[in-house]
Amino acid sequence: MTRRMTAPDFRLAKGKRRLACLTAYDVLTAGILDEAGIDLILVGDSMGNVILGYETTLKVTLGDVVSHAAAVMRARPRALVIADMPYLTFHIRPEETLRNAGRLIQEAGVDGVKLEGGRERLDHVRALVQAEIPVMGHLGLTPQSVLKFGGFRVQGRSEDAAEGLIADARALEEAGCFSLVLEGLPGPLAERLTGAVGIPTIGIGAGAGCDGQILVISDLLGIPASVPKFVRRYADLRGVIGDAARRYIEDVQAGRFPGTEETYSE
Repeated sequence: MTRRMTAPDFRLAKGKRRLACLTAYDVLTAGILDEAGIDLILVGDSMGNVILGYETTLKVTLGDVVSHAAAVMRARPRALVIADMPYLTFHIRPEETLRNAGRLIQEAGVDGVKLEGGRERLDHVRALVQAEIPVMGHLGLTPQSVLKFGGFRVQGRSEDAAEGLIADARALEEAGCFSLVLEGLPGPLAERLTGAVGIPTIGIGAGAGCDGQILVISDLLGIPASVPKFVRRYADLRGVIGDAARRYIEDVQAGRFPGTEETYSE
């Protein structure tokens, strides 16, 4: 596309082509991903783990997401940009959810928001859609539910749980979600759920049967020492960055940087 991607464009891609999505949290990364042709950039609360150093996403604040999302938008991406709603920004009253989402739209300038949960979030989703804010749902292993789940565990293993997730997906679609992230689900269930709704499903650790895929950018680039089993590393930036830093240290200690041939201007 030569123009900017919109939520309706994204929704209409279902059944026509697979959608490639990645996270980003800064202007430089967002610009690179956009030049590569990514469909959607998610300013995820995964920043809590990979940027801010938290063990979970629960400590990420609305201010954190607004700041990082605004940085991503300064890249002027063609891609659709969606921002996560952090923990406790959409759990109390729909009016409060709308106010918090409004900050992400007005202050950061994103194209829509993502929130976790199923039928228990329908009033919140409807309030956002009524206010003309595009909403992406998120089902399965929802990281903000880590305390309830007792860890990051695959969801939907029993038939009752699977049926519940399918009912959640259909209800979110009916409430107005333009897409769903499916995380940490058995592949056959994710494929079954994908066929049960008319909106795109974006998988992460949910097999190949979804309408698209998303990864955390640092995992894709091989920056962490370890990554989830479902991740495919497309680079080894941990090695590249470490090697560059070591060569820099050696040059500084040996007096090779900056060299005497260097010139400086005021």
